Amino acid sequence: MILLNDFFTIDEKTVSDTEIKTQLHINAGHRIFEGHFPNQPVVPGVCMMQMIKEILEHILGKETNLVQATDMKFLAIINPQEKNLIQASIKYVASESGKISIQATLYKDELVHFKFKGQLQAS
Repeated sequence: MILLNDFFTIDEKTVSDTEIKTQLHINAGHRIFEGHFPNQPVVPGVCMMQMIKEILEHILGKETNLVQATDMKFLAIINPQEKNLIQASIKYVASESGKISIQATLYKDELVHFKFKGQLQAS
């Protein structure tokens, strides 16, 4: 895992057979923010997607690869100096072939930062 326990940590989690809900803590001092952007940090969109992937991998105990993104929306920036605690909700269905269909959201209170719908393939 690239970002988990360095760029972000999972502070709290609730897990069922079809849904993961977490509270995440983003490391506002992470080196990514030195370039994205100096003195005005913003969580890169690619990191938002990677966070969803790594949360799912952490809970399922399997590595995955993104195979399809049917809907990916970046709706609001995350400035870790203002909001370093956010929530993630991941609804998922795993098939016997290892494909995992997911609907995921990163949000804080009523503000949605990122929405994703697609499929990952477990390795």
